Amino acid sequence: MDPLSPAPAVIAVLAAIFTAYLLSLRFEPPPLQGRFVAIDGLRGYLAFFVFLHHASIWYFYIHTDRWETPPSNLYTHFGETSVALFFMITSFLFFSKLLSAKTKPLDWAKLFISRLLRLYPLYLFAMVLVFGVVAIMSHGTLNEPGLKLLKASLRWLSFMGAPNLNGIDHTAIIIAQVTWSLPYEWLFYFSLPFFALLIGINPPKKYLILAVFSLSTVPIWQPQGAYLLPFLGGIIAAFAVRWPVFRTFAHGSTASLVILAVLAITVLVFPSSYAVLPLLLLSLAFSLIAAGNSLFGALSSPISRTLGEMAYSIYLLHGIVLFVVFTFVIGPDKARGMTPVSHWTVIISVVPLLILICYGAFRLIEQPAMNRTQAATTWVRARMSNIR
Repeated sequence: MDPLSPAPAVIAVLAAIFTAYLLSLRFEPPPLQGRFVAIDGLRGYLAFFVFLHHASIWYFYIHTDRWETPPSNLYTHFGETSVALFFMITSFLFFSKLLSAKTKPLDWAKLFISRLLRLYPLYLFAMVLVFGVVAIMSHGTLNEPGLKLLKASLRWLSFMGAPNLNGIDHTAIIIAQVTWSLPYEWLFYFSLPFFALLIGINPPKKYLILAVFSLSTVPIWQPQGAYLLPFLGGIIAAFAVRWPVFRTFAHGSTASLVILAVLAITVLVFPSSYAVLPLLLLSLAFSLIAAGNSLFGALSSPISRTLGEMAYSIYLLHGIVLFVVFTFVIGPDKARGMTPVSHWTVIISVVPLLILICYGAFRLIEQPAMNRTQAATTWVRARMSNIR
């Protein structure tokens, strides 16, 4: 079998859907409410496609010792297009909040605290796992000066890079290098006060100061312009969904066909998502979904909503699962002898475990943290008032 055959990906997606279906029967799926249900349903598939992207990379990494984009448009777009759409989701949701703030004041403190509680608790859990794997691979031995290890660890914990830890080469592969995208998310969040000014909203000065201070760190990690372009797509969508004619069109079956055609063209024609034309096409598809298109109801189903709520867990934890399976469970020597069939058999077998782990992570880590947003905001406000 060709290691880049789409057949294993289809089977893996079906395994994920079936596992999510069983979870939706046992546990209450997220409620079918809110303005952007289709986006919530989209998230889970995007995160799972990133898993398939890295599962493909692992086959070649095992045999060549090179962590590279797979030589396949499909498996490349599983990663690149999914992350581009994640960036569009972020910019769409939060630029929409700015547009709504013209008639309803925006709670800036709650916005930033909600982002911190949404992203960091699970990220900290992932870092504990990464550090634990490094400790196991180091046999509990300190292989470099303690200060160097501390500095490298702090860079991981602060989203400011993914350097090697304790002499373990390619440490970032433990987590499939997915942490690269998080600084871009934070860059957009901290840019919101500036965007507010552009559309005629005056944010509190302290948040402008916070934005200036945060953005002053940009030269340290030097973001690539190509990865910033998808955020513009989300901003375009935030304006498009406010156009009644566009919303009406988006709810029709023709729009669903347009979305599928755009995605097919993007995958078949373009080797990468990060160019102007494919991003314009993706922006059109995303805008239609943001305006309410659910791809014939698929994105609003209980299964999709169940997968969607664990999307961040899938995105952040799948790399660790892959690393543990191929490094500790199977072992590098045996893995190198695996055929494409045996490789993808392992991947498909891991899918139910991955979904269960990520569902547990959402319920035990992500959801409790998000539920503390209002209490944390109240606590911060009280501390700030005492300082005054």
